[in-house]
Amino acid sequence: MNSLDAAGLLVSLAALFAWFNHRFIGLPTTIGIMVLALVMSVGILLAGHTVAPGLIPWGQGFLDSIDFSATVLDGMLSFLLFAGALFVDLKTLAERKYVVGMLATGGVILSTFIVGFLAWGVFNLIGVSIPLIWCLVFGALISPTDPIAVLGILKSAGVPKSLETKIVGESLVNDGVAMVVFLVMVGIATTGQATLGGVALLFVQEAVGGLVLGLLLAGIAHRMLASIDQYQVEILITLAVVLGGYSLAHSLHLSGPIAMVVAGAILGNRSRDSAMSKSTWSHLEHFWELLDEMLNAVLFLLIGLEVLVLSFTVGPWLAGALMIPMVLLARLCAVSVPVMMLSRFRTFSPGAIPVLTWGGLRGGISVALVLSLPTGDERDLLVTVTYAVVLFSLLVQGLTVGRLARRLTA
Repeated sequence: MNSLDAAGLLVSLAALFAWFNHRFIGLPTTIGIMVLALVMSVGILLAGHTVAPGLIPWGQGFLDSIDFSATVLDGMLSFLLFAGALFVDLKTLAERKYVVGMLATGGVILSTFIVGFLAWGVFNLIGVSIPLIWCLVFGALISPTDPIAVLGILKSAGVPKSLETKIVGESLVNDGVAMVVFLVMVGIATTGQATLGGVALLFVQEAVGGLVLGLLLAGIAHRMLASIDQYQVEILITLAVVLGGYSLAHSLHLSGPIAMVVAGAILGNRSRDSAMSKSTWSHLEHFWELLDEMLNAVLFLLIGLEVLVLSFTVGPWLAGALMIPMVLLARLCAVSVPVMMLSRFRTFSPGAIPVLTWGGLRGGISVALVLSLPTGDERDLLVTVTYAVVLFSLLVQGLTVGRLARRLTA
């Protein structure tokens, strides 16, 4: 199946499932699409093992032709991060910069090691042999909260604005740190080599380089936007920032996610008032909202379909079930430390720690990262464990975080 056929099938399924969910089920759109994709995937598996054995190889071949990891990390992520940052209020985010910064840096690193060591203990407890370094790889890929999942679900969850800003801000910022930690852990796991200087240099190159590139892209785009007043051209300029900027970041080995967040936040806050007319901003806002919703729908559809390529042996799924509370425990620790450190200087909303813990959703980025790992027994195990954690995060945490927030902050 070529790329155009695959895209047509995905968009058609996403539209059908979105309509069916809106008409008959009533879940948040992204969750409803994922649930229906899961149901369809399970149906394909059951039919493939009974009456239509050719269905499973067809479904797996279709997913292989898409390449979930490349589609998300090298395609959708740039658009979704830019769109998310475009509508973030920088003034409100700046007021919470310390807790957001600590959660997105130290919190990710702390969670990586807590999850890694807990995973090593759990895996050995149930007789699954896996080196500690691969457990730390799992910790790195599952620790960052997913901005796509967070932005897609919190919009309708009813979380208080102050807590929503912290969760969204953290999820937008932590990708750069998480990517560096992930690359370091994978490098150690595959080559056995890493130095403190090399790790520091990689962090500076990726994170700081991505920040500088984002500022540069935003500055150039701002000047171009301010010089004209034609919304079609101005939308095209923002598309160039995303497509061209992300490609440039990739070629320079800089953090594309950080560059997109910085560029989107600056254009959405500074350029909206000083470089665009109200009419242009209205058109641009509607364009990026629509694109964001469409890509989210396709992404959550893909998450639901990925069940077709999972292993269904008992060990990996048992490990996944046991790791769900372990990941939540690590998230609790990663949230509690910065909140308690900063509580001396500022007042947090009632229930801040449990809401931040439960609202730290995992999603497509974790699945994409684990699918990018080199082929091997470790990858097969971690794919299933990651999928189990992501499913729980989206289906259970995503559907209840609003209710929890309202109860604790009332």
